[in-house]
Amino acid sequence: MAVGRIIKALSGFYYVQSNEGVYACKGRGVFRNKNITPLVGDDVEFEVRNEDEGYIMKVKDRSNELIRPPVANIDQVCIVNAATSPELNPLLLDRFLVLIEAKHIQPIIFITKMDLATQEEIDRMKEYQSIYQNIGYEVKLLSSKEPEWISEIIPYFKNKVSVFAGQSGVGKSSLLNTLDPNLYLETAEISKSLGRGKHTTRHVELLPIGEGLVADTPGFSVLEFSDLEAEDLGPCFPEIRLHMSDCKFRGCLHDKEPKCAVKAAVNDGVIAEFRYQHYLRFLEEIKTRKPRY
Repeated sequence: MAVGRIIKALSGFYYVQSNEGVYACKGRGVFRNKNITPLVGDDVEFEVRNEDEGYIMKVKDRSNELIRPPVANIDQVCIVNAATSPELNPLLLDRFLVLIEAKHIQPIIFITKMDLATQEEIDRMKEYQSIYQNIGYEVKLLSSKEPEWISEIIPYFKNKVSVFAGQSGVGKSSLLNTLDPNLYLETAEISKSLGRGKHTTRHVELLPIGEGLVADTPGFSVLEFSDLEAEDLGPCFPEIRLHMSDCKFRGCLHDKEPKCAVKAAVNDGVIAEFRYQHYLRFLEEIKTRKPRY
């Protein structure tokens, strides 16, 4: 039995990379019976049938998985934002961060198009960089006019499986093309009338970049907190996680409860007001979502 990792899923085939090469594999019927769907990033055992084809016999246990995009065993998610066109949306950034934190995956924040930003936008991006770095996140400001940033971020990918996330048009594919010009990933012009990019990536594939693998994905199509309960939300904000054990009441949701250490930290300026407002907004969303049966 051979072992490998699924690096691409396309048209019913799973392309498995092993030490001997890449094999186009089909999943066994037993997976359908057990409701197991192999994902890109899965470590698998497979049976070689001929020169470059085989059958997946077993999917090994996953450390984590995302469903949309469908990819497993991720070490980090690179959230790509733009300084301008489209401008950075901190509410969307925090939504990504919560979803990634909930899966216990490491996030990194990239802010592109710094060379296209006005001085006012540059100052704002540096302010955001300072806030998010103080929380404990890595934040990199990137400019295509300063190619030295490439050598700064390439080490982040070494021996890791990374996923790129971010709204359409922020330059995810352009960034991957810059990191490895051999990729020639299809990029799309921003539709100025819509103010967003056209979808260019249509399937999930792991691409070799900087001694690691990067998943180019069609993007996070669903950004809802469907698997998150109200009490799970606080720990997805590292700065809230830091203070919540000092709240007077166990199970404090840091909203209307008295003697809440998190609210005190917001009042003292230790927790950024906009982050706390996003927390309250997400909390309300979780509390008011329709129950699933």
